[in-house]
Amino acid sequence: MTTVDSLTPGVDAPTWPEEFAERYRAAGYWRGETFGGVLRERAAAHPDRVALVDPAPSRRTWTYKQLDERVDELAAGFVARGVGKGDRVVVQLPNVGEFVEVVFALFRIGALPVYALPAHRESEITYFCSFTEAVAYVIPERHAGFDHRALASKVKGEVPTLEHVFVVGSDIDTGTDAGTDAGTDAGEHTPLSEVPVAAVELDGPEAHQLAFLQLSGGTTGRPKLIPRTHDDYLYSLWGSNEICGVDADTRFLVVLPAAHNYPMSSPGWLGVLYAGGTVVLSPAPDPDTAFPLVASERITMTGLVPPLAHVWTESANAAVHDLSSLELVLVGGAKYSEQAARRLEPALGCRLMQVFGMAEGLVNYTRLDDDPETVVATQGLPISPDDEVRVVDDADQDVPDGDFGHLLTRGPYTIRGYWRAPEHNARSFTADGFYRTGDIVRRTPTGHLVVEGRAKDQINRGGEKIAPEEVENILLAHPAVHDVSVVGVPDEYLGERSLAYVILRADAEPMKSVAVKRFVRERGLAAYKVPDLVEFVDAFPQTGIGKISKKHQRSTAEQH
Repeated sequence: MTTVDSLTPGVDAPTWPEEFAERYRAAGYWRGETFGGVLRERAAAHPDRVALVDPAPSRRTWTYKQLDERVDELAAGFVARGVGKGDRVVVQLPNVGEFVEVVFALFRIGALPVYALPAHRESEITYFCSFTEAVAYVIPERHAGFDHRALASKVKGEVPTLEHVFVVGSDIDTGTDAGTDAGTDAGEHTPLSEVPVAAVELDGPEAHQLAFLQLSGGTTGRPKLIPRTHDDYLYSLWGSNEICGVDADTRFLVVLPAAHNYPMSSPGWLGVLYAGGTVVLSPAPDPDTAFPLVASERITMTGLVPPLAHVWTESANAAVHDLSSLELVLVGGAKYSEQAARRLEPALGCRLMQVFGMAEGLVNYTRLDDDPETVVATQGLPISPDDEVRVVDDADQDVPDGDFGHLLTRGPYTIRGYWRAPEHNARSFTADGFYRTGDIVRRTPTGHLVVEGRAKDQINRGGEKIAPEEVENILLAHPAVHDVSVVGVPDEYLGERSLAYVILRADAEPMKSVAVKRFVRERGLAAYKVPDLVEFVDAFPQTGIGKISKKHQRSTAEQH
């Protein structure tokens, strides 16, 4: 068991200076709550209200009382197995009810979940377990045809601190076989259903201490770990709830991986549980899976990433399921183009809210009372009055509103440093605590942010700077184009050239690259912004949460 000091920010990661912490407490942002305590309070206030629904393969439900009791059982069982306060536990589960049980059990004893995505494999998991000195690893027996027991056995053999592997049963397996190991020793692993229930007094964490470690969304190198406290993260939940209108009647469908920050907290399944609403876990995000759940579970709210929002928008007209209960769809995780945003509300018959944020902290939302143009053309306002936002040039000098620049931020739920990463922190945070987000944005006179893209995604074509999103937005207006992604590829003369990957609509006639270039040129863009290359594809490579992987696209293009 590791020391309890590992729970305290400042030991393994920079934290908020006391003057800021005092200000945030005085303002009422930090309420002194913990995740385990919040669940206990909701169970006492509304014991028979349904908290959680896992519809596959057969529908299971948990009331708040049942969830709270199961969390107590698991927490005591983990303690009996030697998992305690301050220990790190890598959790790699798909969207199943046991994911919520496990996470809250770890919250309750003060152990730190380290969130891994279902798609992670040996390289990533070994790194997470080794770097965090994890004592336990929680896995599905099989998922999407992959044998996680074999993976766990390999990792356990390589990471000396890893003492326990806890396994959720095979009833969550879907898909075809994609990597098994018949030689796996099942005796190395403990079924979650057999974790002993013991009469153990639980000594939980305090609100200012760490709650979990989350993976950064960076696309280069190994992911950094983001340390979140109970105080700061719970504020982002109830702040999001107030903006999004989440209450006890909200029925939220989790279609993205539940371990990711966006479906967890914006307002996400944690926000809905905070409000006493109902969370429904979808095993997959596609319309064939999700639309029937919207109808049968009378879903009122969900969160999508832009590529998935495109698919839902295209599929809605042909949908045979009743989507009328759906009131609000949030789209975030990446920039949602204006042209695509205009299509969503008419197609799905609900309100759109744009979300722009990061696992490190700052989250922006358009508001329910924003005018339609603001909703489709901006990425919203920050949650908090104490979210400090700067837009600066390359020399860190503030630029006027309306000009694009680098986004810097600090506030009551934005971290002051990554976990055990002093060299990276020196690059990613200013001396006075502002986080360098890596985003290029402009601020409107109303304070709304408009995202141009990531600084590293900007294309430098012979000294002329191209914002991919600007070109993408124009091409999305073409009636034959379903989706588009513009990336930079190396060029010996220009440094970089632009390449447009284009997905055509299913009913569109074949198109030539010259027609794509002509369409952009005729819209009045500078000649250097017209794509140098065009490639028609059937799909885009995606990250674990369903964002377009421009890193993979650039790498593929370089090999041509």
